[in-house]
Amino acid sequence: MKKFRKVLDGLTTSSPGGTIGSPSSGSAAGTPTSAPTPKEIDVQETLVSENFQLCKTVRHGFPYQPTALAFDPVQKILAVGSRTGGIRILGRPGVDCYCQHESGAAVLQLQFLINEGALVTACADDTLHLWNLRQRRPAVLHSLKFNRERITFCHLPFMSKWLYVGTERGNTHIVNIESFVLSGYVIMWNKAIELATKTHPGPVVHLSDSPKDEGKLLIGFESGTIVQWDLRGKKADFRIYYDEAIHSVSWHHEGKQFMCSHSDGSLSMWNLRNTTKPFQVTFPHGKIQKDGRKESCKPILKVEFKTSRNSEPFVIFSGGLSYDKAGRRPTLTIMHGKAITVLEMDHPIVEFMALCETPYNNEVQEPYAVVVLLEKDLIVVDLTQSNFPVFENPYPMDIHESPVTCTAYFADCPPDIIPILYSMGAKHKKTGYSHKEWPVAGGLWTLGSNTYPEIILTGHADGSIKFWDASAITLQMLYKLKTSKAFEKPKPAEGRAAEMVEEDPFAVQMVSWCPHSRIFCVVGISAHIILYRFSKYEANAQIVSLEVRLQCETEDMVTPSESENHPCFSEAGSRSPQAHHQHPASPGSATPEGNRDSVPCIKVKDRMVRVPPGYQAELVIQLLWADGEPPQQITSLDINSAYGLLALGNCNGLAVVDYLQKTILLCASTLDLYGAADPYQRLTRSPRRNRQSTSEFCMRGLSNFYSDSKKRIRTSYQSLTELSDNQQSVDMERSKSPTSDHVNGHCTSPTSQAKPRVPMGPEGPRLTRRGPGRPPFRKAQSAACMEVSLPVSHTEVGYASRRAMLQQFHGVTMYSHDEHPTSAPYCWSERESRENSFSRSRSSSVCSIDRDTKEAVTTLQFGESYGRKGDAMPTPCLWVGTSLGVVLLIPMSIPTDQEERMDEPVTIGPSGTVLMLKGSVLRFSFLDCTGALIQSPHEVWRDPNAPEDPERPRRRKLVNFSPSSSQDNCGEGHLAVVCSEKQAKVVLMPSQSCLFVHNITESSFVLRADVVSLCSSVCLACFCANGHVMTLSLPSLRPLMDVNYLPLTDMRIARTFCFTNGGQALYLSSPTEIQRITYSQEMCDNLQEMLGELFTPIETPEAQNRGFLKGFFGGNSHNFDREELFGEASAGKASRSLAQHIPGQVGMEGMKVAASGVMGDLARARVALDERGQRLGELEDRTALMMTSAETFSKHAHELMLKCKDKKWYQL
Repeated sequence: MKKFRKVLDGLTTSSPGGTIGSPSSGSAAGTPTSAPTPKEIDVQETLVSENFQLCKTVRHGFPYQPTALAFDPVQKILAVGSRTGGIRILGRPGVDCYCQHESGAAVLQLQFLINEGALVTACADDTLHLWNLRQRRPAVLHSLKFNRERITFCHLPFMSKWLYVGTERGNTHIVNIESFVLSGYVIMWNKAIELATKTHPGPVVHLSDSPKDEGKLLIGFESGTIVQWDLRGKKADFRIYYDEAIHSVSWHHEGKQFMCSHSDGSLSMWNLRNTTKPFQVTFPHGKIQKDGRKESCKPILKVEFKTSRNSEPFVIFSGGLSYDKAGRRPTLTIMHGKAITVLEMDHPIVEFMALCETPYNNEVQEPYAVVVLLEKDLIVVDLTQSNFPVFENPYPMDIHESPVTCTAYFADCPPDIIPILYSMGAKHKKTGYSHKEWPVAGGLWTLGSNTYPEIILTGHADGSIKFWDASAITLQMLYKLKTSKAFEKPKPAEGRAAEMVEEDPFAVQMVSWCPHSRIFCVVGISAHIILYRFSKYEANAQIVSLEVRLQCETEDMVTPSESENHPCFSEAGSRSPQAHHQHPASPGSATPEGNRDSVPCIKVKDRMVRVPPGYQAELVIQLLWADGEPPQQITSLDINSAYGLLALGNCNGLAVVDYLQKTILLCASTLDLYGAADPYQRLTRSPRRNRQSTSEFCMRGLSNFYSDSKKRIRTSYQSLTELSDNQQSVDMERSKSPTSDHVNGHCTSPTSQAKPRVPMGPEGPRLTRRGPGRPPFRKAQSAACMEVSLPVSHTEVGYASRRAMLQQFHGVTMYSHDEHPTSAPYCWSERESRENSFSRSRSSSVCSIDRDTKEAVTTLQFGESYGRKGDAMPTPCLWVGTSLGVVLLIPMSIPTDQEERMDEPVTIGPSGTVLMLKGSVLRFSFLDCTGALIQSPHEVWRDPNAPEDPERPRRRKLVNFSPSSSQDNCGEGHLAVVCSEKQAKVVLMPSQSCLFVHNITESSFVLRADVVSLCSSVCLACFCANGHVMTLSLPSLRPLMDVNYLPLTDMRIARTFCFTNGGQALYLSSPTEIQRITYSQEMCDNLQEMLGELFTPIETPEAQNRGFLKGFFGGNSHNFDREELFGEASAGKASRSLAQHIPGQVGMEGMKVAASGVMGDLARARVALDERGQRLGELEDRTALMMTSAETFSKHAHELMLKCKDKKWYQL
């Protein structure tokens, strides 16, 4: 605990980062009287570095790029492997574990040690890993690296400790699971096939032991050769040579027949009595053509042959369709007797597996479901019903249903918000699912003790928004909102008009949500904002549309002296533009050449519509085209339900909207907000002949990500594959001017300077570069699909510049693709390379003729503050942060009476600059003088469509958090926390004295910053582009944690990383998965209790009694001793150069994980008791045997005594 005392007298100008005087513009913030200045500030900071620790908590969503599937039929848990080396282990809802191979190699195959709490993985780097699942966070116990052969297939028999491993050379090796070493027993390919065979049989594609005799191993080679190998006799029982390549083999449970799937789309049945030819060959989807030939079919990649006690056997396979129809969807075929059912899938099938009642392969299988792993989904089909319905998936596997474009995280929400959202979403759930319970029901999970309501929001490319219940580290779908319903459907166009149609015009760019008032705002890609109110009732309503013209011109320029003579705001409140309701485009709004002017990008529905309960659209704000130029993307947004105001900003300026009166209060460029107090002293220049648009400058910043200008951006939603490096959307036309600049990724013009505006003229300057009719974007880039590959630097510098990063982060250029083709890649000049490097000073105090006159609004925040230094009482204010590091303060006068609020206008008057920081401003927050966080005022939610009570008229209930509350010891005032991409400052209001300054980073820049609550205190959390996660104390800005956690390699992380209260954060780790992390030591300590148990002690089911005749004639499978055959004593040791054993690195963390958890302790104690009981039983048997031996010995000794009793000594 540390106390900070600072004398504030006379620090207004000499404090660090000095402040700039505010111009005396008209303001309704109060009478300019001298406010009392506190003599000292006494803040007791309770947070220390021991309160912080960074670790991953849980991963949600569908495993990205899945490759393998496995199921434990006793434990009933499912494992999915991925191409990036990840493993997802799923059980009952709440049991969801993610593991990652350190090598990152793709997982080829998974094998459970059934009911043993272990998993074997085979990876593409030819390494086998043994995972221990008896702990909440699995760890690798052993690894075995093959040096000379490539692994192609693995098979582990039930209740066996010997793993069969097939290789690309056709050999079969045997691995001891307990010691993870190779046996000396090897089945060489040249011994498996006949000596007369001249060709290599190919890689091993199948291994399985015969259900009839465990001493027989069936080996399938890719070329079509099948060998049954006698493990005891070390010879082949039979060999089958088939013309078609083999993909899979499946046994009948009696061990007398097996089925093969082939590359020509056929299934062949083989009987062990006659292996010269198959007794049945079928083409399930092959039709006989007119000429008598069978049409060619696609390969059947896998087949499973499962028997049922009360019905015909099931034959389940994937593929095998004919080639005649192009574009046919992938299918799973279920053949049950004579009935053939074809299930069409939305995505390609990666793997499938039938779930059976018994783990024994020599018993009737009784399949009850089939798990189908698709490229982008996981489904389970119910086989017990004739129509084969699918089970309702309890896991959040549909996060990527439409590509994710933004995220938001809210912890400690009001407790009533989750049930009400769930009740609204339950009305729109899909039907037709199986009525049975989800079959993957293994593991154990209980609700933790310290849980609180958490909600995650995801915005998507199709305009939809999903609300997720994220409480207790789980994720469950609550409610889905479709923003596209507020707009008319775009009409299909032809020819040149088709170029103007956007592919994803409703893509969500950012969201703003107040859980208390339930006001919800959505920023879309088409430069539009939708305001929603929550209601439990249906309603017939018409959406109000406001149109804002926010554009800058390069021709009209003014000098600083002219700005002084013509101030932007002659009188506070004199400007109150009326709402412009949306209207159809007039004939004059578009020329035959395609120029568009004063029209929005998309059309709002202008009729009464019936809206269901839930979030209902009330207002749409759209930025307009201007002189053929599309509106720039909205970069910042804030809404305050208590004020009834909404503020938005982009790279052209700022607009403030009164959503209660549906009017535009302010629409001005950023330069207009300064008035005569522009801190940069911008010089005027004559306009250039070749005008260039803002989009061009935005896109040129893309090369600032890295020095060599090599980039790869993922844009395909269907395949999520990479585009080529020379894609037009990436290497586009760039500015050739060495004096032009691009500040923080927001468009700036070297010659633009806004002209003075008349009160009712919100139209802005215009720029022209894009050709007539060019669309503002071609396809909405999602955060899920955006990936930029960066060179690895030896320093901590993750990127060369912040500028293009923020243009993607704020969505300026992310959706604005240049259409101009380039004949050759553009080479940056040496000067531009120097300007875009980190060596260039990015201080906001730089005054240069090259400094552009435009700056973007990067962050906005409503709150109770002091508009001017002389104010005695706090008033409603809007804090504005710009891309040049300038903080502006706009006080407002809002009528307090409800009736006056709906009739009287809100007056606004900028008061000037408060302070300046290095880099673009990212975040505002407010503390009282005791260091407590000041919440923003909000309105208490009331249903707008509820029936009115005449006796109790509805009135707005406001909750205000005054900065002067609980400050008797330090007088009036509050602290403002301002964070930019480079530094953070704490400013005392109203004196505007800078108390604390901290330079967060010099070599990188901050991507995300938030003031969060943690351990009954607050801190500033930052995520930098070099991967560092940092926390700073408040208000002293003392570093508490700095962890190099995640090197930023793609824009997906930059756009989706967000902090929340309670020491939690999240980001999109892949296009389909959300990774949640915590930086709280308390949560790290309690994490083991919150995670689910993967392994629960379950008694292994006993094998069925086969009967005397079956046991006598059915073979001697139970007399097979693998230990005697494969052990070192009989088989010898394998060559050391063939494979290398690597012990697992569990370490202290793994030991703690294994030893923690109450349920884990109980389970281990139960297992220990079972083992102790077993040992006691064995001891009892041995004791009884010893007693029997003692009695026998006593008997023999007595007989010997009687025999020798009467004899003399010489007769002996």
